[in-house]
Amino acid sequence: MQTLRAWRHFSFRDALSDPRPWARVLSIAALCALIGAPVGAILGLLGGVYGSAFILAALIGYLMLRSLIAGLMVLIGLIFILPFAALPFQVGFTPTFLDLVLLAVFFVWASRVAARKEREFRALSPTLGVLVFVLLAVFSFIAGLSHAPLTANVIRHFFEILLSILTFVLVINAVRTAPQLRLVTTVIILAACVAALIGIVLYFLPEEISVRALSALRVVGYPSGSDVLRYIEDDPSRALRAVSTSIDPNVLGGALIFGAAITVSQIFAQAPVLPKRWLGGMALSMVTCLFLTYSRGSFAGLAAAIGLLALLRYRRLLWVALLCLALILVLPPTQAYVDHYISGIRGQDLATQMRFGEYKDALILIGRYPWFGVGFAGTPDVDTYLGVSNVYLLIAENMGVVGLTAFLATLFTYLGKVIGALRARATRAQVSATSLGFFLAVVGAMVGGMLDHYLFNLVFPHASTLLWLTLGLGVASLHLDLSAPGSVDRATETPLLQVIAPSNEP
Repeated sequence: MQTLRAWRHFSFRDALSDPRPWARVLSIAALCALIGAPVGAILGLLGGVYGSAFILAALIGYLMLRSLIAGLMVLIGLIFILPFAALPFQVGFTPTFLDLVLLAVFFVWASRVAARKEREFRALSPTLGVLVFVLLAVFSFIAGLSHAPLTANVIRHFFEILLSILTFVLVINAVRTAPQLRLVTTVIILAACVAALIGIVLYFLPEEISVRALSALRVVGYPSGSDVLRYIEDDPSRALRAVSTSIDPNVLGGALIFGAAITVSQIFAQAPVLPKRWLGGMALSMVTCLFLTYSRGSFAGLAAAIGLLALLRYRRLLWVALLCLALILVLPPTQAYVDHYISGIRGQDLATQMRFGEYKDALILIGRYPWFGVGFAGTPDVDTYLGVSNVYLLIAENMGVVGLTAFLATLFTYLGKVIGALRARATRAQVSATSLGFFLAVVGAMVGGMLDHYLFNLVFPHASTLLWLTLGLGVASLHLDLSAPGSVDRATETPLLQVIAPSNEP
């Protein structure tokens, strides 16, 4: 009995600090055996590559189950670096890593709520607008099934979109302190920088090597072969477009709007999340990669974000932006990009002409079903189709004018709160550079959405998740600014583990 009681109170922490050398040696040996035996078994059964991947996934899964912040960090990394990665097997459909991580973070949050670990449920504005938008999406989806078949693929993609929108609610409840916000902001910047560097390196490598490198991702569901490289108008005789691991250059450009806007804003923070010289290099890599995507919508979105930042707070940045624009217009290496942009403005290239055709067809569809749209599975008429390179027209196709109004009202409620805080004399100085960065990222995405559809496309749920995650972080940051002025941009000495898993975490 005494032996059982002794084992019941046994602790490796105490054993490793035992004053007796032989006890410490035995403890280390026992700990190595306990860890090494299962690791060796896994590597032996699954092999080096799959076994290592399984162990890494198990460790990440454990951290995610322990902390919502850790889950958000993993989610951000996937959005920027491996947005389309999927499991190498099917369960009726092929689950993506994004699906699993979204389900995990919502499961952890729901478990905390059920166990009353969450002391307070936050419903910061515009939570009501987000929930109304979700309800309208569900209504349009169900109504649309009257004229389109319900498939497992449609259900899965629609569920992904719902989770991506509800990420807003999760974020404002998970990110409650300035250290947590700084950590998540840092992860966004680092992940966006990694995606940009991958895109730049693959762009300048010989095409054969780039194809081989991107094709290696086929083990996690990525496409392979020469089609992994993208060119202007899909013509190999024209300029190559950077894709990184985002498959589509426009989607990559859209993600870099968020990363670059947040990074540039941090450069002007009093206590940035990273050293300013690092932030400058990271911002340069993101802008360079965005430029190499030849995505005109993304370039316009980032230009709008940087221009607005200069007008609102940092007027000297306007001169820097104008100088960069002048260099782009006159330098010989950038003339292909300038010609591509001007041809789009004039409507001379094939891509722009196709967009005009899509806009016309979308307006016909919206005119026939104006109020709640046609849903997400298909259209009732054989002469119409779902899909248009404009996020606002796409939402109107799916959810009608009512759904589009709810979407715009939600975003403009947030934007209005930030602008109101910037205009009011009492709160103007309280709005941190961090809050400004999230605000500008949303503005840039909205401008970029005029020329693309990835922010509400069933095929790109990670882009939608990034929008609503950024919106949630912006709301959480502004709330911290106004409730505890100066706390967001103030440097902190809080230990990393305490930020990821505070003492009130399970």
